[in-house]
Amino acid sequence: MTHPYFDGAPWPRVLAHRGLTIAEGEDPSHAVYDNSALAIAAAHACGVAYIETDCRRTADGDVVLFHDADLSRLFGDPRPVASVRTAELAALFAEHGGLLTLREALESFPTLRFNIDVKDATAAEAAGAAVSPHAHRVLLTSFSDATRRRAVAAAVDAGAEIAPAASPGRSGIARARALAALPGDRIAGRVLAGIDALQIPVRYGRVPVFSPTLVRAARAAGVEVHVWTINEAADMTALVAAGADGVVTDRADLALRVLAPS
Repeated sequence: MTHPYFDGAPWPRVLAHRGLTIAEGEDPSHAVYDNSALAIAAAHACGVAYIETDCRRTADGDVVLFHDADLSRLFGDPRPVASVRTAELAALFAEHGGLLTLREALESFPTLRFNIDVKDATAAEAAGAAVSPHAHRVLLTSFSDATRRRAVAAAVDAGAEIAPAASPGRSGIARARALAALPGDRIAGRVLAGIDALQIPVRYGRVPVFSPTLVRAARAAGVEVHVWTINEAADMTALVAAGADGVVTDRADLALRVLAPS
């Protein structure tokens, strides 16, 4: 049965990678940062149904939208996110689009569907609790399958009417890739049990991941295939033509135009 996360949403799926930020010609001191409130609002305004985002826990235990393990890339500060108070992080984001907690993001954008990568294992339970009232429009994933399973379980334990949708981590992707080549759809069904979308790169290094065989196995198991992170129009169209159900992209505005149903 299809998860409500997909019901009534446009196909192919366009997942706005950390929102939408276009920095060309922008004053760096006031640039809109990825995963900020303005980045998500910009993606929403251009018409996306899906936001791909990330979450970590601050020193106060709040789960916030933030990708990196530390502040180096965005703020030139080597401190881990986990050591920074929420109020200080919010002050840093004030000129860059605004910080959102996971709970605030879900409440502020009630019509968007969120694809949430739980980056911090210690955030799994709190993230699941925040997601619980919105589980019908949330997909949870993590590079760690154990972290993703803990977050999904926490959402259910907190009273979610349905488990959030799920995508596997690295080990789950590796198993799916290895076993997809084996004959028989029942194997694919077992490997992808409890999974709603297989979200993958085209390749890891030189190792191909996306393939017609993997698409066939996912189809047999009733699982969608989303490919990340795809920013060129030609790549978007080629992947969908090859069987992908959607793309995770920094250029959601472009993807909506390129992949619009004819």
